[in-house]
Amino acid sequence: MTLFRFAAALLLTILGALPGQAFETRASAAWVYDVTTRTVLLEKSADVALPPASMSKLMTLNMLFEALRDGRVTMDTTFSVSARAKAMGGSTMFLNEQDRPTVEELIHGIIINSGNDACVVVAEGLAGSEDAFAKLMTERARTLGMENSIFANSSGWPHPGHRMSMEDLGILSVRLITEFPEYYPLFSETNFNYKDRAPANANNRNPLLTMRGTDWKADGLKTGHTSEAGYGLVGSALQGDRRIVFVVTGLESEAGRAQEAEGIVNWAFRQFVMKTVAPKGKRLAEAPVWLGDAPAVGLVPAEDVTMLIPALAQEGLKAEAVFDGPLEAPITAGTQYGELVITAPGIANARHVPLVAESDVAAGGFLVRVKAAFWRLSARAIDAVNS
Repeated sequence: MTLFRFAAALLLTILGALPGQAFETRASAAWVYDVTTRTVLLEKSADVALPPASMSKLMTLNMLFEALRDGRVTMDTTFSVSARAKAMGGSTMFLNEQDRPTVEELIHGIIINSGNDACVVVAEGLAGSEDAFAKLMTERARTLGMENSIFANSSGWPHPGHRMSMEDLGILSVRLITEFPEYYPLFSETNFNYKDRAPANANNRNPLLTMRGTDWKADGLKTGHTSEAGYGLVGSALQGDRRIVFVVTGLESEAGRAQEAEGIVNWAFRQFVMKTVAPKGKRLAEAPVWLGDAPAVGLVPAEDVTMLIPALAQEGLKAEAVFDGPLEAPITAGTQYGELVITAPGIANARHVPLVAESDVAAGGFLVRVKAAFWRLSARAIDAVNS
């Protein structure tokens, strides 16, 4: 039997007809993702490796969270502070060499104070040196699917070899939210003052955390700024059952970063609606069956197909049922034999939905096999004459 790839165009109709409007971000690079539906809403130079500034501290936190999960450290484990860590410039947790901060205090110092000193303490405490830790960060990033990230240090301190893409930062953020729910609430805390040393401006700079009067709530994750990178933010917000994660960089000021972040969150929640585009069990295609007691079988989604649609572009969905056929009997109901590929205007990535057999198809009896054999012999004879 020769298999053929079938791609049947389908029409999925939802009421509405106006074109959707993409968000015109002022960021030099951006990535916006709906975590609930796993939908990329916006990409702008998202796969370009750029200086991430302090946003790369999220990778240091990931390494520390993994060490906590593995039991290599506990929240009460204490680390020493080297002269190198104390001497770090920029944002600081205000550590000195006599301190023995706990892992819990260091996590607060990294998230809330953006402490470069705290990052070096963690790097040296887990790997012996910051260079060794940076290599481990890069290796771990590859295993997590972060293909456009390379780390030269633990803090995001400017270095020509320290780069991350906005998509990689987004992938990392989703991981921190979903894989470490026990630690993620720390990202919404706004104040931390280690041994009463920190001034007020050392607290969390995420502008969304203190924003009031919105119909959504922000709860993370990390700001960043250097002269090379500009102002950036990795953010996440909730509205009802939906969560979005977004990453922006290259903005010109703190005020511009705050305005852009609020605009992106409002757009993501207000310009997209959840719609069921294909109900569970609806026959979307028929696949021919080889050597079965029925000539074809219906292909259906096993669950309701629900997806985000731009609020002003609810018409224009394109869908294809894709499968290799004919399918060879016996066919088992509920087994996947193809997929539904859906694209929508204003949505960056296609949706792939499994299609399963609608019913069982038993193997055909003696007469079916005789007919099949006759058909195959006839086809070979015709090919021989034509050649």
